[in-house]
Amino acid sequence: MQPPNLTALIAFFENLTPESAARMGVHYDAQARFVDPFNDVQGLAAIEHIFAHMFVALDEPRFVVTTQVLQGQQCFLTWDFHFRFKRFQTATPQTIRGATHLVFSDTGLVTLHRDYWDAAQELYEKLPVVGGLMRWLKRRANS
Repeated sequence: MQPPNLTALIAFFENLTPESAARMGVHYDAQARFVDPFNDVQGLAAIEHIFAHMFVALDEPRFVVTTQVLQGQQCFLTWDFHFRFKRFQTATPQTIRGATHLVFSDTGLVTLHRDYWDAAQELYEKLPVVGGLMRWLKRRANS
């Protein structure tokens, strides 16, 4: 059983570019699964597409890993995702805080990548029109 190269994987994500997004196979199994609040895909090409699209949809996207816990073939990372919207509030830096659960194969490749973050608080509340509705719903739910 080959241990995962967590240092290299973290460096890969913290230095991700549109070009390097096409090289996820260095760290991911061909049949890996990726799940986040918007996606549930399987296969390297689908995962590469999600990360490539991030550079199309956002300006200056970058991850900063803040915590890492590795136990056997599983890992938990916390991170800050920094970016700017391309279509509104383009000058305002944004940050989403989240976490990732990774499962590694016996060869040290990622077989499961599951991101956890609050889409309502971290994203929807920042959007025009939708943000106002989300904040209103939040107030109603807490009253």
